[in-house]
Amino acid sequence: MDVMSSHPLTVGFDLDMTLLDTRPGIKAAYLALSAETGTPIDADLVVSRLGPPVDEELRNWFPADKVAATADRYREIYPTYAIAPSPALPGARESLAAIRERGGRTIVVTAKYQPSAELHMAHLGIDPDAIIGGLWAEAKGHALREHGAHIYVGDHTGDVRGARTAGALSVAVTTGPCDERELREAGADVVLSSLTEFPAWLETYAAG
Repeated sequence: MDVMSSHPLTVGFDLDMTLLDTRPGIKAAYLALSAETGTPIDADLVVSRLGPPVDEELRNWFPADKVAATADRYREIYPTYAIAPSPALPGARESLAAIRERGGRTIVVTAKYQPSAELHMAHLGIDPDAIIGGLWAEAKGHALREHGAHIYVGDHTGDVRGARTAGALSVAVTTGPCDERELREAGADVVLSSLTEFPAWLETYAAG
């Protein structure tokens, strides 16, 4: 089916470990948070499992009654430590360009705090049509539906669940914490090794 025959193709992307390698920046932010609070945090472990909201990760390191305030502080210091060290992943720019070359729209739907996501995009000069933050797993599906997304690209099983909730095609990449088996078992329709494979896949999809 050529979805572009009736209306523009809209493709959603996750941010962390799908479009961007945010591990260096997030590690720096967690180390700063650890130093400031005096709470030991294994930042390498944290960045090995990116995907869920920061509050979920902080529950592993802080008492429940401290999580909300600590998450707020993390978001405050995040721009100082996390934006500059976090590059685009290979194929990210080319994937968004490939969609636009076909008259499509690109949106970012992420669990990350939206102002932080916007800072990342601005720093790298990547300009999607919309950025929606603060949504995880099935909740991503609501934004994807609202924007009429046909495809959602992510690296986590939670992203697969978001795509399925929206009735969108789930395209998964193995650049994050989940391997091909996990992504397929979660229901991914397509699994790519990275976004470097996305433009060629999109060409085949658009032709089909």
